Amino acid sequence: MTNKILLIEDELDLVEVTKMRLKKSGYEVAGALSGEEAFRFLQKDIPDLILLDLLLPGMQGEEICKKLKCDDRLKTIPVILFTASASDIPKVVREVGADDYIMKPFEPEELLSKVKKFIG
Repeated sequence: MTNKILLIEDELDLVEVTKMRLKKSGYEVAGALSGEEAFRFLQKDIPDLILLDLLLPGMQGEEICKKLKCDDRLKTIPVILFTASASDIPKVVREVGADDYIMKPFEPEELLSKVKKFIG
């Protein structure tokens, strides 16, 4: 069974590069460009992991993560935050209930090691 990842990111180039890297490593990847699109996806399908950008149009990443972690169907899905912001990210991770974070731009090896840490 292939592990499924939902990538919530509004930068199309980053979505394509990230999807390609993860697919090469055997993961199935779905993309959502906004929180609204992500929640529509989550009504139909439950991924094994969520990669979540903090700065999104409309609903911000922090709000999306808090909603995920309050939902009984979704709260056990590991969430890795994607961010380019260097402001106190470990604190944000704790506050919103995320499981980890990756700084953008990221190294492909770092992305894969964090993904493997949560879903093998």
